[in-house]
Formats: sequence, structure tokens, C-alpha cells
Amino acid sequence: MHHLVEHGSDGLVICGTTGEASTLDDDEHLGMIGLAVQEMADDPNCKIVAGVGSNDTRHAIKLTERATELGADALLSVNPYYNRPGRAGIVRHYEEVVRATDRPIILYNIPQRTGEDMPNEMLAELAQLPNICAVKQANADNLAKIDGLAIYAGNDDMLVDVLELGEPGGILTGSHLFGDEMRRIVDEPEHRREIELGLHDVYRDLGIAPAACSLKAALNMLGIEVGEPRLPYVALNDDELAVIRGMLARHGLLQAAAQR
Repeated sequence: MHHLVEHGSDGLVICGTTGEASTLDDDEHLGMIGLAVQEMADDPNCKIVAGVGSNDTRHAIKLTERATELGADALLSVNPYYNRPGRAGIVRHYEEVVRATDRPIILYNIPQRTGEDMPNEMLAELAQLPNICAVKQANADNLAKIDGLAIYAGNDDMLVDVLELGEPGGILTGSHLFGDEMRRIVDEPEHRREIELGLHDVYRDLGIAPAACSLKAALNMLGIEVGEPRLPYVALNDDELAVIRGMLARHGLLQAAAQR
């Protein structure tokens, strides 16, 4: 957490996809949120966003209530996955979830994981519900302004396009390694495309495995010990590790880590 904040992140998403939330039981899940709130309490500029999504509405309500009680600043709530309830079911799901909190809610649209897209007209409808204020948009085909919602890039390679729309930023994964560069993308609009071009190989190489796996491997190589992924994720094999090591070396991160 401190590593991310020291390298440009305004806040932290706890128990998101890359945080392997799907393999945490509720005690672990809520324990992580509580730890983050306590650990970052002395940094008023760092906002804690708690992942509270579930494909069981009752479970989503429980996580939303508990994360609110623990002091999360905002909540990230993905639409129900796998059971794919359709538009009416998604709307009813969120009508119940919003009753469980007074904190800002960020929707999460990632159809490649949920199996069901939330088109922009549905997102605009959901924006009429209390507390729903933003969307983490991971479907580039949907990228456009939405009445009532701020937009955060849900994929690293969407960050520049989101910022060019005048939207606030992104919920990113490459920031674990290249937070300083991504901060510059936000702060230096005149250099955005140039900086992004220098990160294309990073996005490509991190995609060799699920983000939790490739990022954990990279952070471990840099001396930031984050352990191994949980099943069903698996650690990278030798060929995959070589790709990640090569990427870190090209960008000077291995050399910098060796000098610390």
C-alpha cells in the first residue's frame, strides 16, 4: 500500500480482481479492508475503495454494510457475474445494494469477466440511484461520457483516452510497477501520448498471465515480497518469468532495485 502511494496513487482499491478477492473468505476480505483503513489513516489524501461486489445480492449487501462500518471511503461494486441476471436483475441488484451504505459507489463494467455488459444507457439509469457516482469502465467500446457518472479507466491502456474525455483517472494495475509514469500521464497532458507509447510493451508483457500473477512475479523480482498467487491462479513458469524479467530490465527497474 505504501509503495503504491509513494509512486503516485491517490487511493487504493482493496479486494479488487488483482487483489484476488474471489479467493478470499469473508473474514480475510473484511480484514484486508480494515487493515487498509487503519494503515492509511494518517494519510488523509489516500482514499480507500473497498471491493464489495458479488453475484449474490445478499452477499453484496453484507460486504457493502461491513466495508462501510470499517470506514472505507468508497465502494467498488461489480455487476453480478456468471448468473447474468439481465438488465432488470442488474437494476434490482443495485437498488438493494445502495440501501446498505451512505458511501460513494463506483460501478464496475467488465463484461469479459462478468459475461454481461452494462451499456451506457443502463449506466445512466443506475446513476439515478443514491450514492452511485462513477464507473470503472473496462469495455473500450463503451467509452463515452455518461450523464451522472465519472469514468475511471478499467484497463491501463484506456487511461489516456479516459483523461482526454475530461474524466478523473483510472483504477490501474501497471501502477504497481510504473506508478510514477502513470502519475505523469495524469499530470502532464502535453506528454500523455508519448509516455503511454513507452508503456505499450509493459501492457503487452504483463498480459502474459493474469495480472495478479504477473504483477506478483514482478514485485517479487524487485524485492517487494508479495508471495505467490492462490489457486486457481498459479505462479509463472520459467518462460513467463523471463518475459517479465526482460521487461523490468528494459525499463531499468531491476537495476534500480539492485542499488537500493
